[in-house]
Amino acid sequence: MIEKKGHPDQMYIDGLSQNNTAVIQSIYKKFVPKVKYYICTNSGDDDQAQDVVQEVLITIYNQAKTNGLLLTCPFDAYFFLLCKRRWLNELKKSSNKEVTFRDENVSIEESVQEMTFQTEVFEDKQSLFDEMFQKLGEKCQEVLKLSFVTKTMEEVAEILNVTYGYVRKKKSLCTGQLTEMIQKSNRYKSLKR
Repeated sequence: MIEKKGHPDQMYIDGLSQNNTAVIQSIYKKFVPKVKYYICTNSGDDDQAQDVVQEVLITIYNQAKTNGLLLTCPFDAYFFLLCKRRWLNELKKSSNKEVTFRDENVSIEESVQEMTFQTEVFEDKQSLFDEMFQKLGEKCQEVLKLSFVTKTMEEVAEILNVTYGYVRKKKSLCTGQLTEMIQKSNRYKSLKR
């Protein structure tokens, strides 16, 4: 299997995942104006453009933190395509508006499209997880949240003032319940395809 090489623009992904203010400001200065222009010339306004940028940056941050996102294409192309697709999805949702669409035919490398697709799938999976997590009982949510951020189950048991055995069994049951809810979801079935 061929290992993918990272792109020099990986510094933007790393900077985002580390909340590096200089890198984030650089992204806003270099890449956001192009996105704002695109959205404002395609039935949007400045506030909507800002919302799209924020949502995409959060998605990239989450993917970098969760999956260690490796950028294999220029950040500009990746970021712009994610914002563009997010905006087009917003327009589809509110299709009662008249849409004026202007697009420059830019050839997009396969790696940009592939990375964008992977990020969108990640976001869909995260959204499904969050939705099903909210349907769990309060105790399950509490045990799982603590187990996500706490190093050991002994610490979780101590925080909850319960036995280690109880917290291990509860986590196992809650994880099973969450997994079952996700797998029974129609969204899960469409994500598997």
